[in-house]
Amino acid sequence: MNTPKRYLITSALPYANGPKHIGHLAGAYLPADIYVRYLRAQKKDVVYVCGSDEHGAAITIQAMKENSTPLAIVDKYHAMLKSNMADLGISFDIYHRTSSPIHHETAQEFFTALNDKGELEIKETEQYYDEDAKTFLADRYIIGTCPVCANENAYGDQCEKCGTSLSPEQLLNPRSTLSGNAPVKKATTHWYLPLNKHEDFLRKWILEDHAADWKANVVGQCKGWIEAGLQPRAVTRDLDWGVAVPGAPGKVLYVWFDAPIGYISATKQWALDNDKDWKPYWEDKDTKLVHFIGKDNIVFHCIIFPVMLKLHGNILPDNVPSNEFMNLEGDKMSTSRGWSIEMDDYINDFVKKENGGDMMVDALRYYLTAIAPETKDSEFTWKGFQDALNSELVAVFGNFVNRTFVLMHKLCKGKVPPLHVELLDNTDKQLLEEIQLTKIKIQNSIESYKFRDALSEVIDLARKGNKYMQEKEPWIVAKQTGDDGQPTAAAQQKIDNCLHICLQLTANLAIYINPFLPFTAKKMIYMMKVVDKMLDWENAGKSKLLSTGYSLRAPELLFRKLEDAEITAQIEKLKTKSSTLKKATSMETTTDTNNQS
Repeated sequence: MNTPKRYLITSALPYANGPKHIGHLAGAYLPADIYVRYLRAQKKDVVYVCGSDEHGAAITIQAMKENSTPLAIVDKYHAMLKSNMADLGISFDIYHRTSSPIHHETAQEFFTALNDKGELEIKETEQYYDEDAKTFLADRYIIGTCPVCANENAYGDQCEKCGTSLSPEQLLNPRSTLSGNAPVKKATTHWYLPLNKHEDFLRKWILEDHAADWKANVVGQCKGWIEAGLQPRAVTRDLDWGVAVPGAPGKVLYVWFDAPIGYISATKQWALDNDKDWKPYWEDKDTKLVHFIGKDNIVFHCIIFPVMLKLHGNILPDNVPSNEFMNLEGDKMSTSRGWSIEMDDYINDFVKKENGGDMMVDALRYYLTAIAPETKDSEFTWKGFQDALNSELVAVFGNFVNRTFVLMHKLCKGKVPPLHVELLDNTDKQLLEEIQLTKIKIQNSIESYKFRDALSEVIDLARKGNKYMQEKEPWIVAKQTGDDGQPTAAAQQKIDNCLHICLQLTANLAIYINPFLPFTAKKMIYMMKVVDKMLDWENAGKSKLLSTGYSLRAPELLFRKLEDAEITAQIEKLKTKSSTLKKATSMETTTDTNNQS
């Protein structure tokens, strides 16, 4: 497409059925936030929407576990998720919720429009029914053995062990989570989206039009689905929690159908709140729509939702940069097994417990981006986190900025020294050129959704700054003094040039790091006594951002080291949590077995 007039960026709606871990953060929210902050720095018209997914069986199951109600559950976890995301610097324009009236209205209108156009099919089928509970069983109310990995506790919609998307009929030895009994089949009527009728469109749109610019893992998974033959997919289900199907008492929209419509309803609410028109963001082909998701959401965002959008007359996503999974200390991250680092726990342990907690937000953002599972699964380790913080943020980035400010105050009276152009040597000119080249490299990487590469360029520039300063040794040059004990004029000019260039590099580093570590960028511009506008992308690469003679504040440490004891404590906490949860699960299983016998 041509240069977009506007951007609409979405992150997958998280289920409001419990806390979310840092693997979720790394998969769909942090990459989107980096991309959005970059677009905002370019002064683009961009709206970033997300919200809690508050329907579906996962919510009602959690309500049963907590002896609560679905509404109380979504209220509780929506508040937690919204707060967690804000604390970790995820800058949504709106974080909405699918339980809102405007969402119910939007989803019902969407369903009615497709149904009235004859794009949906009504079929009577036999579905699993629990005779003891006297209810049809939604996919999450059915567990059984996964046909792919033999996990005995796979859900009817997905195996959480191997990640395979399933249907209840594929499970071996299915059983109801309500009674523990084997369910029976019973006739029921539902609406279906006939995906099989849209295979030709999807094959061309994905496998031809986007084969070159979408990630290989995304295209590959879509190709597998399409070549296996798409089947009609139920749009409605028998459940009492969800968006009511117009004119069909007792039936609600399937959560996979109503959840992505949440992007539209969130945009509508944002527009209402800001006196804007929502329609261009979903109907104008000059809008660039980008979905950030994890790989378990590829089929929904690349196959199912695009078919829905096409039939409804909306624009289609320009890209769906999906990430793979992030593992933890040698095993798959899983909240249900206690093998995870919840966002809420990290915030309580590292952000709210100490002054300067913002630096620990950025430390997490840094490491998660540096190990982002962009093309394959990656692994978070506490030792790796410690090394990234201590050896890269503290020793490279923070060290360069701190040394520059300390020496500027010591050798240049706390002011930006002049640049003596006639004295510039090849080393000076090379670093100034690197500042400009880095802008292009970062730009190309971010616009290709390669955030790891982009961040690496920022750190590499700081590393070059350290090398430059080490070669110039202004503290040694300062020892070339005259009779008054002060550096000679020639020595001071060399010092001036070195620190002038280092300060201009520092200003550029603030611009470059801003999409990734926004709190660090804020602290840097405070130290430089400049306004937020300096962080605009148009200023990146310039060598005259700080004026000669301008007084700067004293340096503040941008990051602190992470001690071995802190790492040890977190690893022990992880092991204890997992062990405790395993014992609890084992006891629950024993109790269930006894109740069934």
